[in-house]
Amino acid sequence: MSDAAQRLLSENLGKLILVKLRGNKILRGVLRSFDQHLNIVLEDAEEILESESRKLGVVVIRGENIIFMSPV
Repeated sequence: MSDAAQRLLSENLGKLILVKLRGNKILRGVLRSFDQHLNIVLEDAEEILESESRKLGVVVIRGENIIFMSPV
């Protein structure tokens, strides 16, 4: 992972982020941790569906499944 990516993720620890995954799933949650492989832990996560959201709680996402992440 580049220094810029690591710095950006570090700045957003504890903040709400949006994550798009393979399979067109979109999750929103508080970024709790990450590692050099871009595996992340989201707290208070929810899956964003077309007209609603589904609460998931704490989730661990493998970095290889992430398409993009963005601060909310």
